[in-house]
Amino acid sequence: MLQKSKITKAILASLFASTLMTACTIEGDLEEEQGPKGEQGEPGRDGIDGQDGADGQDGVDGQDGLPGVGSSTIGLTRFATVPLGAEVTGAYVTSEGDLFFNVQHPDDTNTTEDHNGDVINRGTVGAVYGINVNKLPMSFASLPVAQTQEEMESVRVAAGEYHVLGQNGDTFDGTLPNGLGVIMDIQGQQKVVETDMPDFNGFIETGTDEGYLYTNWEYIPGGMSRMQLKKNDDNQWDILDVEMIDFSSVHGTAANCFGSVTPWNTPLTSEEWTIDDDNGRTSAGWNTRADSFAQSGLNGYLNGDSVFPNPYRYGYIVEVTDAAGDTPTPVKHFTIGRVEHENSVVMPDERTVYTTQDDTGGLLLKFVADQAQDLSSGTLYAAKLTQDANSNDPLVTGFDVTWVELAHGTNADIEAWVAQFDNIAAEPDSDAYVEKYLTLADVQAWAAGETNYPTIENGGNATTAGMAMDNRVAFIETRQAAKAKGATAEFRKLEGINVNYNRALEAVEGVDMVAGEDVTDAYVYFAISDIDSTMTDGQGDIQLNTRVKDCGGVYRMRLEANYNVSRIEPVLMGATMTSGVSGSMKCNVNEIAQPDNVLVLDDGRIMIGEDGSQTNNTLWLYNPKAAR
Repeated sequence: MLQKSKITKAILASLFASTLMTACTIEGDLEEEQGPKGEQGEPGRDGIDGQDGADGQDGVDGQDGLPGVGSSTIGLTRFATVPLGAEVTGAYVTSEGDLFFNVQHPDDTNTTEDHNGDVINRGTVGAVYGINVNKLPMSFASLPVAQTQEEMESVRVAAGEYHVLGQNGDTFDGTLPNGLGVIMDIQGQQKVVETDMPDFNGFIETGTDEGYLYTNWEYIPGGMSRMQLKKNDDNQWDILDVEMIDFSSVHGTAANCFGSVTPWNTPLTSEEWTIDDDNGRTSAGWNTRADSFAQSGLNGYLNGDSVFPNPYRYGYIVEVTDAAGDTPTPVKHFTIGRVEHENSVVMPDERTVYTTQDDTGGLLLKFVADQAQDLSSGTLYAAKLTQDANSNDPLVTGFDVTWVELAHGTNADIEAWVAQFDNIAAEPDSDAYVEKYLTLADVQAWAAGETNYPTIENGGNATTAGMAMDNRVAFIETRQAAKAKGATAEFRKLEGINVNYNRALEAVEGVDMVAGEDVTDAYVYFAISDIDSTMTDGQGDIQLNTRVKDCGGVYRMRLEANYNVSRIEPVLMGATMTSGVSGSMKCNVNEIAQPDNVLVLDDGRIMIGEDGSQTNNTLWLYNPKAAR
């Protein structure tokens, strides 16, 4: 049995405390004075204007110091904060109410020891002991803003106690000799990178209080760990085994970001990297570009296994099959499209998948599988948005959604197309720029219904202009294909997407799943961390103002028959408060700032993790019902 060192404290029964904090306000004296109104009125108003100016200055000072929780949105509770330099990632709640979440890339200068002697200066995977998230009170005190250096360098929770399960580099007494978060090359011989960026967590239950915790490690190349966990007599997790998943059978992965667990109990990990971008560029010319980071990382992983990394092998949703077996096996689902996937979530029908692209000018995608529990064959769609008329305020503006069909495909067919680009040699110093991959001309010909590709080269051999048209464009140049078909490619930093299976089943299919509540409406929630750029440029389908620029927000989509969605509406937005600074530091510390991933609980509340540049990023708990 393996245990993280120094895990000795007994479980906490409860840490709920009642705290009352009030925000200060300055009230002006607005009583009428005696005398002629015409002469006295204007000076009186001038005086009030001056007082208002002082109020504004006091507000900024409060933001820089310790604002009261009274200024927060109704129903918003600061549940946890992470140390300096870190993002909140990996929030996951098991059926028994156990909460896992991670600390991604904390400052390596943090020195404060926690209750078990752990210092949070490496990428950290952890669990909260002493609470059942599925039974949390609907109202409890919000965690105050960290003030001392010790508080700023620690993981703090409003209820329970956070315990470290593992940190990057941990070997667990030699069980994992290369270390947690270490990605080896395709032969498993050479270390390519050790990353401090744990992201998604997903727990595969194998019985009561036992199972496998899967964790993404985000980098290029990417990785994923699996910890076998079992509760001990003190109701704490023992680590029975730990390993890094072998992705060599799928040529490795790139930037494993967030993910989800399917209804049939397998993890989905998202590759958040491709070479195409929002400037209308496909992967054409990848072999002539000096992209030192991605190319060196993938070359280091392949280690001579291939002439040059094939960009069409990365940017997909990867399912880990046999997740609780002796040999977990990754399967890349080319069918769900090739984009910078932040996250995919499968609906309770076990066929419908919604997925988000985390980039500037990104897509919202839907995939419908031909058969339940089988994502290897189906039809890919991209969302087309129509913004509410005469409205551009992110706080109130919604969108109608229609779905543009891109193509039907199978993993086998798409991978065969991808394999045609495996043996293209690198020519970064070549003066003769030759298109070796799909071009915009190919995309446009496909969208126009042409019968032949105009410029495609096959595997770097002689030009095969005039080759018969197929649907490879839809699956391996998905963004440009969707744009060519008229879908909306204007999202900026489209982040995590999530649904609560129990609430969705009850609302859509009438199955009684949520005790004590009649659920008639269920929603798919998603976060946008930065409502800016292509969402605020005054062009295209999305034309919002910059009111919440850099602060972001959370949206929802109501589930309809067959798990379709046709409407996006705002739920919760950040608030810009401080001037003279950039990024999320200008956002009100008592509101969300650059939300990254969302988790919908059985009771309808939402957990929201931040990835902004706030001093201490927050894991929020939000109750949409309280705000009604």
